[in-house]
Amino acid sequence: MGAPMARNLAAAGHDLTLWNRSTAKAATLAGIGRPCASPTDAAQGADVVLAVLLDGPATTDVLRDHGAMAASAPGALILNMGSVDPGTDRALAHIAEQQGRDYLDAPVSGGVAGAEAATLAILVGGCAEVFRRAAPVFAALGQATHLGPTGAGQVAKLANQLIVASTIGAVAEAFALAKSAGCDPAALRSALMGGFADSRILDLHGARMISDDYTPGGRSIAQVKDLDNALAVATETQLDLPMAQRVTESFRDLVENYGGAELDHSAYYLWLSLRQTQD
Repeated sequence: MGAPMARNLAAAGHDLTLWNRSTAKAATLAGIGRPCASPTDAAQGADVVLAVLLDGPATTDVLRDHGAMAASAPGALILNMGSVDPGTDRALAHIAEQQGRDYLDAPVSGGVAGAEAATLAILVGGCAEVFRRAAPVFAALGQATHLGPTGAGQVAKLANQLIVASTIGAVAEAFALAKSAGCDPAALRSALMGGFADSRILDLHGARMISDDYTPGGRSIAQVKDLDNALAVATETQLDLPMAQRVTESFRDLVENYGGAELDHSAYYLWLSLRQTQD
């Protein structure tokens, strides 16, 4: 996600300094910005610090513990565009305020294809005035929507991930049902598109299931992380989400018992097949 986002920011005229845990990955972007040896070096004196990291611990490690946030320019804008638990962003926003920085949680939806096309849905939590300040950055990446105070962007992303995971499961199980009863899943997908059951999941992930191509766009291990965070929020608000619990158990089984951690989350379909074979 980070690489195409960086390319689009550079194309929009932003000057970039770059850091990645893998120096080789950062080096591939040398033509559009200056790769740095540490997150602190990358953030030194920056007016905007944009983080796209796996989870809450990684984000806290880079922004707080490694000092990237503190290294930025006074009054800098800190944008967390990774998908983390809302509590992480609330804590980091408090630190940013103490350091005289502005902070927004701004996770994205749209996958690598959306990042490449600059059509990401950007889900933003934080102060409305700060959101307006961040508009030129967001405009280079996609369509941003302000959803409420700090943490609201992450809650929106968790809602998005619940819909994605549940729909992937529904499409996969529908294809498995069709195949088991002699109906061609590829023909089923074509027949359903344009009807009431149509969706981007049926289109894009359905195609991956039919071709058995599970090259990761959205990794299954990241899907489990997001589902766990969604259930944690539900617990905090005393909300029972039975479908979310079941789909989380299913993806966890794919990741932990069927080697699916680094496969695309459409591998739910593969998981169904492997379970049948084992049984």
